[in-house]
Amino acid sequence: MTARAPAFRHVRRGGRYLRVADPSWVRPLDPRYARERGGRWNPPGSFPVVYLFSALDVARSFVLGRFEGHPYDAFDLVPETGPDLVETEVPPERFVDVVTAEGCLAAGLPITYPRDEDGSPIPHERCRPIGERAWDRGEPGIACRSATARRNDSGEELAWFARGPRGLRTRRRRAFAEWWVPLPAKARTGAAPSEDRDELPDPSGG
Repeated sequence: MTARAPAFRHVRRGGRYLRVADPSWVRPLDPRYARERGGRWNPPGSFPVVYLFSALDVARSFVLGRFEGHPYDAFDLVPETGPDLVETEVPPERFVDVVTAEGCLAAGLPITYPRDEDGSPIPHERCRPIGERAWDRGEPGIACRSATARRNDSGEELAWFARGPRGLRTRRRRAFAEWWVPLPAKARTGAAPSEDRDELPDPSGG
């Protein structure tokens, strides 16, 4: 008999969440974007997910991480081309816990997540089987530490699994120029590696 994978731990999450979205997306909370392209917790062509942030600081760090290694950054973007910030309301549920040390271990990850014990970033390939297992078990999604969070960021990420006809609604949508407040130069450093650029729109669109 094949041994059953250990049970997940859970944390209760819900309320206001944020989505970074390409300004050209008519439906920025459409889970089909991630189903087609994949993300940290789902392989391309698998199941529908909406990747969200619990706070503005982690959403900003995610955008900054997009430009790691380039001679320009998000502060150089023309406002019309920068990503929108979409607000939505997530119904309260018990999500798979990849936030606490105990939750990381139960999911099969080190307590140092999103980095490995040697300090290297944990790649998508190690996380996707966990996401598939969570999907197969009927979980509503995964609450996790942000892999692009910067020092002093307080928020988390949420991989919200779209099951059946339910969906998330846009409560507010702000253009880049409305939500992107410049940071002092010294605060622009310290971004995590760019491995976790889930769902950030690229110049070719969604």
